[in-house]
Amino acid sequence: MNTTAKLLLHCPDQPGILAEVTNFITINRGNIIYLDQYVDHVENIFFMRIEWEIKDFFIPKDKIEDYFETLYAQKYGMKFRLYFSDVKPKMAIFVSKLSHCLFDMLARYTAGEWNVEIPLIISNHPDLQHVAERFGIPFYLFPITKENKMEQEKAEMELLAKHNINFIVLARYMQVISEQMIEAYPNRIINIHHSFLPAFIGAKPYHAAFERGVKIIGATSHYVTTELDAGPIIEQDVVRITHKDTVQELVSKGKDLEKIVLSRAVRKHIERKVLAYKNKTVIFS
Repeated sequence: MNTTAKLLLHCPDQPGILAEVTNFITINRGNIIYLDQYVDHVENIFFMRIEWEIKDFFIPKDKIEDYFETLYAQKYGMKFRLYFSDVKPKMAIFVSKLSHCLFDMLARYTAGEWNVEIPLIISNHPDLQHVAERFGIPFYLFPITKENKMEQEKAEMELLAKHNINFIVLARYMQVISEQMIEAYPNRIINIHHSFLPAFIGAKPYHAAFERGVKIIGATSHYVTTELDAGPIIEQDVVRITHKDTVQELVSKGKDLEKIVLSRAVRKHIERKVLAYKNKTVIFS
């Protein structure tokens, strides 16, 4: 397949932006294969994702970002990111003891569904090391206590930097990420949790939901921010339940939903279809 460039941008809305960007590509012999745009009329912000083949593009690959910054970004006050399809992002997975999300992601990765590399898996418990070994991915154990948390996270961040990790997925990682790590990976740490929050907090939310007699359960995947479980949402889904469902059935349905929602979110991030703005996301088709 031909290498493509993927450009995501947002800026104050004004006439002519769409024409300017598409003209930049076409006059330089780029073949546009995807275009999606959206205007937030409340914020008056223009959002856009465009992808084009660069096989015959006049501007060298390593100069495209500089050209676009000089000719358009500065003129229109654009914030943009440029990606190339032949550069695989590197993803680190953080886990604790629950395996359902990890197995689902590694199965998709092994099947070649995702254009990504997974150089390592990090955990604060040894329980899932056998899973990493089964899939041939290096496993690193960092036991964390209140006393050593800062030191261990520093070591984790050094390891992530060594492997040039682009983003992190928390696959039911039961530790609060420090502000330092969040700042190092802004809108690049993806989390998953049940959607009972904040109504049913604690270690057994499904038991609490069962006692309350809820009729739907859900899962939410979002980017991690310093405000716990309140970052920009990437993907959500729900499933209906009835009075016939036991606690165990709620837990099982919840796990199925969590792994599906997390994998959808990760896929959208890998495909560069998520644009975060303030505490919301624009998800391109």
